[in-house]
Amino acid sequence: MRPAILTFAASGAETARRIALATGGIVHASDDAKAALPRLFREGRPIIGICAAGILIRLLAPLLGDKYAEPPVLAVSQDGRHVVPLLGGHRGANRLAREIAEMLGGEAALTTASDSRFAFGLDEPPEGFVLENLAEAKPAMAALLAGASISLDGEAPWLGDAGYPIAADGEVKIAVTGRAEAGPGLVYRPKLLVAGIGCERGTPPAEIMALLTETLAEAGLSPLALAAIATAEIKADEPALHEVAAHFGVPLRLFSVAELDAERGRLATPSAVVEAEIGTPSVAEAAALKAGELLVP
Repeated sequence: MRPAILTFAASGAETARRIALATGGIVHASDDAKAALPRLFREGRPIIGICAAGILIRLLAPLLGDKYAEPPVLAVSQDGRHVVPLLGGHRGANRLAREIAEMLGGEAALTTASDSRFAFGLDEPPEGFVLENLAEAKPAMAALLAGASISLDGEAPWLGDAGYPIAADGEVKIAVTGRAEAGPGLVYRPKLLVAGIGCERGTPPAEIMALLTETLAEAGLSPLALAAIATAEIKADEPALHEVAAHFGVPLRLFSVAELDAERGRLATPSAVVEAEIGTPSVAEAAALKAGELLVP
């Protein structure tokens, strides 16, 4: 979601402009900024105020409630030298503060305990990964700050890069897997699965959602590991596929008939009916194969 950049004085306009260019954010100035702030916060939009931290605190205090649902809120000094994440440190605020500070040549003032020792918190995995059990992150983080180490099952080089200690006999269990079954501890889902889908015109969205959910369950795969829904570009206007992609929180990827036909030699179940209809023997399998190997024919 594009950040909202608020400035309450003309002296902060240049810093607001620079941040907007770097982040793709939208600038709200003066009276408009004060009036728009509650709405923007409720929408879950990241808030970047070019102002004293106290201004944002006073304006937002009546709206605060659930720290797991509140968007990132940052205060930036008018000269851009100091960037302070006030809310949502582990929901993107700390990372955004670092990026803005680097761009402005300033300093990010990070106050969360994890960021004083590690590059980011366990509840703030990099793009392409989803933490399945968010509630487990806090006690795991506390154990690591107290001197524990991580026992890692799977591939997650970003943990070591962030400074986390990893040992074969680590006390904090972490698994990185797309398989539905996972052991105790934190579970990260790498978004590596692409669901290729073909359908008749007017197919109900619920039918496709049910089929995909059932297919993932039968294959022992987690829906959180989905990275995209893929289909033929002739289905670009199929409402059901857009609804399914939105339901699973992933993009809809479209491929031309020529691109799908390039996978002809790798198909498990080519269809003469489909080829007669669109000129290539597969939509679902071929679209999935664009991502790599076919896990479920």
